[in-house]
Amino acid sequence: MKKNDFFSVVYEDDAIVVLNKASGLLVAADRWEEDAPRLDLAATETLCSEGQRLYAVHRIDKDTSGLVIYGKTEEAHRTLSMAFQERNVEKTYHALVYGRPDRDEFTVDIPLRADGDPRHRTVKDKKNGKEAQTLFRYIGPCGPMAWIEAQPVTGRTHQIRVHLQLSGMTIVCDPLYGNAEPVLLSKIKRSWHGDPWTERPLLNRLGLHAWKMRIAHPVSGDMMEFVAPYPKDFDTTRKQLAKIFKTDPLEKAD
Repeated sequence: MKKNDFFSVVYEDDAIVVLNKASGLLVAADRWEEDAPRLDLAATETLCSEGQRLYAVHRIDKDTSGLVIYGKTEEAHRTLSMAFQERNVEKTYHALVYGRPDRDEFTVDIPLRADGDPRHRTVKDKKNGKEAQTLFRYIGPCGPMAWIEAQPVTGRTHQIRVHLQLSGMTIVCDPLYGNAEPVLLSKIKRSWHGDPWTERPLLNRLGLHAWKMRIAHPVSGDMMEFVAPYPKDFDTTRKQLAKIFKTDPLEKAD
């Protein structure tokens, strides 16, 4: 991954910067992958002058693409951190999953415990787990797959992935909670006539994107809404599935 592929700037002013993160990039230091590429380091090197820094206020999974917000001052950092702590941030994710729900809207409210097994997965734990709640909306079907919108109320590690798994669905290309096999056009298009030996996957990374965020600006207090365009692989998958199955998450998004 080249440095200019790490992120794009969605919004920036004197107090905050909002970035669209690539999949495969850590938001901050991680004890399990100390040498993995990090968004905070790449963004600081690119956006900050000497002596400046970015203050992390939240995280998204390494393999998830999409919106990440940083404070550019200590005051902005405190205010943004409090907004996340008090759950005054509305976060919307789009996920491509295997399976489909039996309702158009549903809520999963199951306590979770991070690092719960030898693979460091998050697990259900009603006794010792932390409160975890996710609101889901069924966008539409794509053959054996479906598009799902998720709004996590809490922010537990792998929360959306685990809550979907516990609901009978798994995000495509998820090596921890589902099937890591890539999404191939040959597997979903009946009239496909390509070469199976040279076919390139539509998607070969976690099919989860942090698409939209609503949060009050830490200085003005004005409510702001940010949207992260789909990365190229995710958008190519969306377009191909829309042609075949007539379901487009961007057309049906709230």
